[in-house]
Amino acid sequence: MTIGLLSIKTYLPAAHSLKDKRRILRKVIDGIKHRHNVSIAEVGENDVWQRADIAVCMVANESAFVDSALSKILNEIERNLEGEITSYSIDLSR
Repeated sequence: MTIGLLSIKTYLPAAHSLKDKRRILRKVIDGIKHRHNVSIAEVGENDVWQRADIAVCMVANESAFVDSALSKILNEIERNLEGEITSYSIDLSR
């Protein structure tokens, strides 16, 4: 069994209020939840307008599958986010 964690730090220049930020994140988070069998949530910078920390977690049998799936999710978030990813990490544990 492999547990994968994708941690993402973002910058959202289009967010001018917490309401804007939630709208931007909700679109991305709901899309990922709908298309992939993963857990995803905003986990940091909750009260800051233009920054957000997002975590994506998944469990599977093969570490190569988890790594590949999280990389695809990262690319999808990057394409659909109204902002930019400032840093990210993928951690796998067996």
